[in-house]
Amino acid sequence: MRAPLQQIETSGDLPQTADAVVIGGGIVGVFAAYYLARRGMKVALVEKGRIGAEQSSRNWGWCRQQNRDARELPMATRSLDLWDSFAAETGFRRCGLLYLSNDEAELAGWARWRDFARTAGVTTHMLDGAGASERGRATGRTWKGGVFSPTDGTADPSRATPAVARAILELGSSVHQNCAARGVETEGGRLSGVVTESGTIRTKVAVLAGGAWASSFCHQFGFRFPQASIRSSILSVSPGAEGLPDALHTANISATRRSDGGYTLAISGRGRVDVTPQQLRFSPQFLPMFLKRWRSLAPGGLQGMRSGHETLRRWRLDRPTPMERMRILDPAPNQATIRLTHARALELLPALRRTRISAAWAGYIDSTPDGVPAIGEIDTVPGFFLAAGFSGHGFGIGPGAGHLVADLMTGSKPIVDPQSYDPRRFDISAWGKVADF
Repeated sequence: MRAPLQQIETSGDLPQTADAVVIGGGIVGVFAAYYLARRGMKVALVEKGRIGAEQSSRNWGWCRQQNRDARELPMATRSLDLWDSFAAETGFRRCGLLYLSNDEAELAGWARWRDFARTAGVTTHMLDGAGASERGRATGRTWKGGVFSPTDGTADPSRATPAVARAILELGSSVHQNCAARGVETEGGRLSGVVTESGTIRTKVAVLAGGAWASSFCHQFGFRFPQASIRSSILSVSPGAEGLPDALHTANISATRRSDGGYTLAISGRGRVDVTPQQLRFSPQFLPMFLKRWRSLAPGGLQGMRSGHETLRRWRLDRPTPMERMRILDPAPNQATIRLTHARALELLPALRRTRISAAWAGYIDSTPDGVPAIGEIDTVPGFFLAAGFSGHGFGIGPGAGHLVADLMTGSKPIVDPQSYDPRRFDISAWGKVADF
């Protein structure tokens, strides 16, 4: 079963012109379109499948500052404030996130992040053994320590992206589902239009927020964007468990309360690497990351090859593309991972034994070599911007990322310093570099 997702009705009439075009109806794309429309621009958002149907509805729903990369922390902080304004529509709550551990090295790492976070004005509480065991009493275990981040929270992945898309429509802009963007046109060396399966939209600015499809799309006009997708498997259980934390992370299992009272369950970092032409092309850049995570990543199968989102071939703008043959990336979950996740969850949280598995799904997490998204203008096509490679962090920082995209496209003062996200960093030998936190 696919991840739960609210459906919305959108227009089938494509405009001939727009002040801006957004390619991709995930969380980053809808927030970019929303903040552009808020500035009075006529925006057209085109999505090859359904709004929010890929990774934006397949994640945990965490909106966090805790343990963020130093480069992403300012955006995470601003995003929480922006989530607040959409709380009623998206189910966002600052419920706090709880981390528990019996590993001294892990606890020491969290303490170092706490010290760093203080310099950025972020509040996070280290828990001693007594405090961690009390907050984690639903496990029935004794813990050496933990972290509680009180201002962080969760939103509902099944509601959030459709809710923002509705807000775009209310502002007078348009959203188009089942309308794949095939490429771009230029005039005088600058962007002049976005070619879709339903026609061309004339525009001077556009952004590609295409998730796992972004690198293949960039390849069509010669921009080299290193990206790799990890297939992650998740499950949800029915309501019935009481007394559990709203959002809990441990090394063995993570659990998040859903809007319906059930829980999403996952093993952090666990994933499959499906072999694709693009994986092979960019393997030297991703080798440091894969080696660092070798305990949690395993070889996958041919699902990625068949999906077509990581192709190296060039497609024609007057013929169907791989995006029209695969409207929604819906990979099969790894059943061994699902079984292990469920077993670990029942062992750690006995209250879950009163629930049943209600759904299981997988999604492709689009990653960059340094784990930080690429947000900025593409030099080879002035007027065309990229917002992709969110490396599993896109849902939580979606509002801030969308706001930053709108800032850059309109020449406004950026909500955060955009330098760390500049796509041009991949043109130099920056692969494999990681931040301290």
